[in-house]
Amino acid sequence: MLNQNQTPLLDALKANAAKPHTPFYTPGHKQGEGISQPLADLLGKAVFRADLTELADLDNLFAPQGVIQQAQQLAAAAFGASQTWFLVNGSTCGIEAAILATCGTGDKIILPRNVHSSAIAGLILSGAIPIFLNPEYDPVLDIAHSITPNAVKSALQQHPDAKAVLTVYPTYYGVCGNLSAIANITHQYNIPLLVDEAHGAHFAFHPELPTPALAAGADLTVQSIHKVLGAMTQASMLHIQGNRIDCDRISKALQLVQSTSPSYLLLASLDAARQQMALHGKMLMSRTLQLADEARTKISEIPGLSVLEMPRLGRYPGFVALDKTRLTVTVSNLGLTGFAADEILDEKFAVTAEFPSQQHLTFIISLGNTAADIEQLVQSFTILAKEYRPTNATVKNYIWQDFVRTFGTNLYLSPREAFFAISEILPLAKTCDRICAEIVCPYPPGIPVLMPGELITKPVLDYLQQIQAMGGFISSCNDTSLETLKVVK
Repeated sequence: MLNQNQTPLLDALKANAAKPHTPFYTPGHKQGEGISQPLADLLGKAVFRADLTELADLDNLFAPQGVIQQAQQLAAAAFGASQTWFLVNGSTCGIEAAILATCGTGDKIILPRNVHSSAIAGLILSGAIPIFLNPEYDPVLDIAHSITPNAVKSALQQHPDAKAVLTVYPTYYGVCGNLSAIANITHQYNIPLLVDEAHGAHFAFHPELPTPALAAGADLTVQSIHKVLGAMTQASMLHIQGNRIDCDRISKALQLVQSTSPSYLLLASLDAARQQMALHGKMLMSRTLQLADEARTKISEIPGLSVLEMPRLGRYPGFVALDKTRLTVTVSNLGLTGFAADEILDEKFAVTAEFPSQQHLTFIISLGNTAADIEQLVQSFTILAKEYRPTNATVKNYIWQDFVRTFGTNLYLSPREAFFAISEILPLAKTCDRICAEIVCPYPPGIPVLMPGELITKPVLDYLQQIQAMGGFISSCNDTSLETLKVVK
């Protein structure tokens, strides 16, 4: 049995950082000696001593045989995988590699329409053909949940030649679908279930959290260890189990989408975050859940505010569990959009949400939050509700209800074909009924509203303009002011 108290990669990095030697290798700052003074003033010089390259004692990320291999084996045991890969290009590269390893040009992959933009990048890189499923939708809260087992079953009956199924678990709002049922259906066709579990890395460490994707039957899952645990930003992991996925294909795919100069600071932070959770995860998550419950209870008692809770049993097959460390507060009954409330909380109370939407603000409560943070959050909402009494103003739902009918049916070219097609840039008003040649998504959460190959429709354009008018940010496209769009010529 592996000793989870070990940190082989962190220890090796520490030893090499302290080892007296004359460096004639990258990086050019040579352990901080040549670093910019303003940067040194911000971070201190100590961190740069550990900013090392692939020295003999530090192993090689793409052919690990030493401390990286040992650290990945410890992570696999801690997270319940048969094999784990450390990622330094975020969960984005993990999702891309998962698609590249399971799908080739022209192969079909079943996935929800509310996937992250990294999945669209995976489609472009691989040439795979998406079979999109509409996620279940709550028209009152204007929130898209998970895809349902029945939707997956129907899609596989219509497309039995699909090479994989990919789903998002949990969603950005912390909503989890019935992943075990989806896994059972997927495996009847002897194909793998890939899971974007970017926001669920903590699930394995407390029984009151939703079932981890691997425990629910996923063949592959990608987790952002930096999003909800203690790793540095951009540090993630890819886990697999079973024999439906070729390990060598994963390794080769990761070589295509990761840097050949990986940051050892990020790699060591993964080793340290794994040790922290393996040794103290249940205690840390108990405390985090307690803080989240306190915030949820107190905010739900404030007039004009409500929080996202589990629906009654069976109401939504795409909503069977909720990560209670994810707090979504509905502010629309105050006559405010989430964007306006976000600006007020940030500027007046120094409280910063993870992301706003039309009706809601969503907050990530993690092992790094304190009781003082929760107190500040509750006090801020208390004052916000008093200053902004409920009005007759309504916030219109745009996200799915106005144009969800077109999703999954308006893909005229594969994402890869459209991405590489000859294109032209047109004024927004002239792009209706043209084929999109770029990814367009409000950010966060980075869910594309348009992708290469899709027909641009008026409801989609109306939605994007409404988001922009409310204060949202449009990303990924060439013209973020949204005055123009790139279309297939």
